[in-house]
Amino acid sequence: MRYQKVCLEGFGYSLPPETISSDEIERQLAPLYSRLRLPEGRLELMSGIRERRLWPRGTRPSDHSIASGLDAIRETGVDPARIGVLIHGSVCRDYLEPATAARVHHNLGLPKKCLVHDLSNACLGILSGVAQVATMIEIGQIDAGIVVGSEDSRSLLESTIAELNRNESLTRESVKPAFASLTIGSGSVAAVLVHEKLSRTGNKLLGFAARAHTEHYQLCEGGVESGNSILMQTDSERLLIAGLETGRETFDDFLAELSLTRDVISKSICHQVGGAHRTRMLQSLGLAAERDYATFPWMGNTGSVALPLAMALAVEENFVTRGDRVAWLGIGSGINCLMMAVDWQTTLSTRRKTALVSP
Repeated sequence: MRYQKVCLEGFGYSLPPETISSDEIERQLAPLYSRLRLPEGRLELMSGIRERRLWPRGTRPSDHSIASGLDAIRETGVDPARIGVLIHGSVCRDYLEPATAARVHHNLGLPKKCLVHDLSNACLGILSGVAQVATMIEIGQIDAGIVVGSEDSRSLLESTIAELNRNESLTRESVKPAFASLTIGSGSVAAVLVHEKLSRTGNKLLGFAARAHTEHYQLCEGGVESGNSILMQTDSERLLIAGLETGRETFDDFLAELSLTRDVISKSICHQVGGAHRTRMLQSLGLAAERDYATFPWMGNTGSVALPLAMALAVEENFVTRGDRVAWLGIGSGINCLMMAVDWQTTLSTRRKTALVSP
C-alpha cells in the first residue's frame, strides 16, 4: 500500500516512573535459580535488557493513553475538532467492554462524530492502527486521526515470577517458555496522522507492506490463565527463527511495494524484543546496526508501544533528523509482520523528556 497524501505529524508519550533491573528480577527468582542451579546474570546476557519500567499499581492503561494522547495533540498543534478517528491499539486495555478507546476519546475531548474503537494485533496493534488511519486519510474519509496505546507489564511479570518460584516441577528445559515474560516492559505512546493539507511538518508516510505467516500462531500465547494469574508461553527459539524468515520476506515486499533500495534507507527502527533479535534481523535484512535506534536495553520489550515509542525518542534525541528516510520493521506474534517507511522533515517539539530517564 502506497500513500501520497498522509503525513505523520508527530508523537506524544508517557514513561513509567519505576524501574526494575534484570538483576533485581533474578534476586526475586532466587528460589528458582537455586533449585535449577542457574547462573546469575543470564537474563541480561541472553536478552540485552538491563532494566524495564513499571506503572504504579492501580492505574489503568487508559490513564496513560489519555496522557500520551493529550501530549501528542499539544505537541503537534492539531485541532481536536479535525480528528475523525481514534484507535486504541495496545494489548493491554481497561476491560473487555466498552472499548478502552471510549474513555480515551472522552478525556481527549474529541468530536462525537469521531470513529472510536480498540484494535488488537499483539505487538503490531499500534502500527496496524497507523495503517488504518493512514488509509482513511488517503481515500478522503478523514482529515486527521490519532492512534494511542499503553502497555502495562507489572501483572505479567509478577505473576511469572510467582509461578516460577512456586512450581517445583520445572526443569531447565521446561522453564524456557517463561523467559520472554521476564523481558516485558511498560510504556505509552500516541501518533497523530494528518492529510498533507493540514500538515506543518511534511513528514510523509510513504506506505507499508505486510505478511501473515499464521502457521506459527502457537509459538507465543499470552493471557494463559493459571489459577488467578495471567501468564504467557513463548517458544523463543522457534519464534526467532520463524520471525526472521517472515521479516526477510516482508522486507523484500516492502522494498518492491515502495520502490526502495537498501541504500536509500538512512535509519531503521526494529521491534524492540532484545539484543539477539535485533542483531540477527538487521543482518538478515542487510541493514547497519549503527543506523538503527534501540530502546530495549532500558525499556524492555514494550509490546505494541515498542516501535512507535522508539521512533518518538529517536526523533527527540536527534537520531532521526531532517531528510532521513526511516524504515519501521514491525513484527508480532501470530506471526504477523508490517513494515512502513516515513520521510522525516520537521520535528515540531523541542522537549527533551528522555534526559531524565535514558541511560
